[in-house]
Amino acid sequence: MANKAVGPMGENKKTNGHVDDKKKSSRGALTRFYLLAYNITQTIGWTMILYKLISYYLVPNNGKSLYDVLSFSLMWFQNAAVLEVFHAATGMVKSSAIMTAFQVGSRVAVVCGVLLATNEARLGLGLPMAVLAWSLTEIIRYSNYACALFGSTPYFLKYLRYTLFIILYPIGITGELTCIYKAQCEVGEGQLYSIDMPNKYNFTFNYQHLLWFLMILYVPLFPQLYMYMFGQRKKALQKEKSN
Repeated sequence: MANKAVGPMGENKKTNGHVDDKKKSSRGALTRFYLLAYNITQTIGWTMILYKLISYYLVPNNGKSLYDVLSFSLMWFQNAAVLEVFHAATGMVKSSAIMTAFQVGSRVAVVCGVLLATNEARLGLGLPMAVLAWSLTEIIRYSNYACALFGSTPYFLKYLRYTLFIILYPIGITGELTCIYKAQCEVGEGQLYSIDMPNKYNFTFNYQHLLWFLMILYVPLFPQLYMYMFGQRKKALQKEKSN
């Protein structure tokens, strides 16, 4: 009798185990499909942005500014990167949510809080420098992720990801800071997006000061992100050599 009682319970445990495994497998497959679609879409999007950037300087553009040509695409594909913080925070990918937030946050701030908000930030070399660095970085990075989800990443693609950043990061940061600097000049001259005292809310806000603070943040954050990438480079390329 005892043996008979144990039998069904054991079968239920095995059955439940199989059900749990199937659920995990289904969730894993769904997550993989989502990440694959996300990374392929981002690769295509940033390739399109790079194409538009190059075409702007090679083909007549009917008087449109570079920002006019790129604004819609930049808004969509740069802001979509916010999802990567969610990916890291939920464990969908093995990345640091904090470092991802720093990397994504600075670019979103430039796109939405600087380029969208002011005209001067769109002029000069800052915008093309930033977009060139962003697009090349993202095309390579998202291609790496997509290939990894397919099960194999070509060595040359991995090498480019962990090597080109040495040049592209400083170019991108210089472009971003140039845009922010131009923006704060315009904001300061026109007192844009600022609230002065007195007012009924008894509240003051100076957008120029916020942009100054954003520029100052680059001083401690950029070296950390830069050295973090060197650490990632060492791990990735040494692992590749050992394989």
